[in-house]
Amino acid sequence: MVIAQISDTHILAKSSDQAVGAARAENLQRCIADINRQGVDVVVHTGDSVHHGLAEDYAHLRDILAELEAPLFLIPGNRDRHDALRAAFEHLSYLPGNGEFLHYAVEDYPIRLVALDSVGAGERKGVFCAQRLAWLDETLAREPDRPTILFIHHPPFDIARHYVGGYRRPQDARDLAAVVSRHPQVERLLCGHVHCLHRESWGGTVATTMPSVAVDLRKGVDAAIEAAPLYLLHVASDEGGLVSRTRIVTH
Repeated sequence: MVIAQISDTHILAKSSDQAVGAARAENLQRCIADINRQGVDVVVHTGDSVHHGLAEDYAHLRDILAELEAPLFLIPGNRDRHDALRAAFEHLSYLPGNGEFLHYAVEDYPIRLVALDSVGAGERKGVFCAQRLAWLDETLAREPDRPTILFIHHPPFDIARHYVGGYRRPQDARDLAAVVSRHPQVERLLCGHVHCLHRESWGGTVATTMPSVAVDLRKGVDAAIEAAPLYLLHVASDEGGLVSRTRIVTH
């Protein structure tokens, strides 16, 4: 199974007069064209899909993402707005149509996909509560023998120079790690938010973050590729687990 990850696209409305608007749209369009050539099974977007959370932003995003040939699975970031995201992507049946959170599990593939909402209204930092953690614990417990990928917008750990103290309450991140560590079938945690590439052991699994698809927002990317859009490919290997690599889009 091959999973493409995109993140932090920060798309603006077509009518935006911000100079970065057209460039961000092109960055995403080029990634989508390349993803379509790779024959991936699914695409996950780990949040901050648009910049202002406006209906006009989502209309532009939806038009661009419509070119994807593989199924798309979205999780909100702090720049997203739940109601506007729901309205724009109401055709995506996996998104809960109501309720406070946009949590869900996808059961249709060899690897189970579990998305956990880390967004609080008006809050840039990650947010967790007993209700969210209980949902995650119960969801993972239902399929203890199925390889699972968890994706969350906010990484629950510090990344030196780029990201420190990223949760409203430090205990939230510790509680999340405790839940995940009880479920060894979680093969990977995929995150966004920090706009940089990072990998570390966390919660009994491996956690990764990725640079923003929006070139103007990326951090810590080698100067030789700083102008090229990129995304991540996660490939289920014959030996078990996932092998991840950065896909640089050069055309």
